Amino acid sequence: MTDDPITDFIRRSVAVQGVEKTVYVAGAGPAVVVLPEMPGISPDVLRLARWVRDAGFTVHVPSLFGTDGAFPTAEGGREVVRRACVSAEFRAFAGGGTSPVTVWLRGLARQAHEECGGPGVGAIGLCFTGNFALTMALEPAVIAPVVNHPSLPLDDPGGLELDAADARAVRDRLARDGLTVLAYRFEGDRWCTGQRFAAYRALLGEAFDGRVLPDDAANPVPPPFFADVVGTPHSVVTAHLVDEAGHPTVRARDEILAFLTGRLRPAG
Repeated sequence: MTDDPITDFIRRSVAVQGVEKTVYVAGAGPAVVVLPEMPGISPDVLRLARWVRDAGFTVHVPSLFGTDGAFPTAEGGREVVRRACVSAEFRAFAGGGTSPVTVWLRGLARQAHEECGGPGVGAIGLCFTGNFALTMALEPAVIAPVVNHPSLPLDDPGGLELDAADARAVRDRLARDGLTVLAYRFEGDRWCTGQRFAAYRALLGEAFDGRVLPDDAANPVPPPFFADVVGTPHSVVTAHLVDEAGHPTVRARDEILAFLTGRLRPAG
């Protein structure tokens, strides 16, 4: 694999409360924010974003860490993880509460909804940003959160990357508006464990639709960062996806696209 030049997206500088970040935008239709997974906006993340775009959405991919479009190497990925774990924008460990960057992401969703219209905005979190898609639901515009293999907090397999007040607010918002959270993990994933999914279910009840794929469905030859650093089946619809018709990971991708379509482009 090689780096992705990202030439089919428009590169924007988006400001929220005076903080500017790069966002890659493509497509037409209701907005969907596709968050990067560690260690950045990889070619596999961009492949997912293009699938979302081609399903009839305006996709927004914010740059939060790493080198945009870079193929995820083991050495480079380790350095990105180290920097992210000490960044003031993220709360990577237990007891840290909600990551401050989610406030910026909620502002991005609000702006995207104003620009793109439709009933609301979708959000797809991945790995390090997995839970951010749920926290973004504190923004009323976000009505279709997808939480993929959320890995935070890194040091607590049963923890949630939310402070207590935000956890209650998210739970109440989902119940009030009848929203559902779609979530995925591999059965043996040591970064997103069964304990973590159980914690989500305890918080959200029937609003949490957690789906688990068998480990043997994972791509056996992912990029070096995932093979050497992650070291476990993990990234259901990106690095560990097997792009073959009928494959369990492709079915998961199609379920996500159907979920977004049902919420953001309802029939009739």
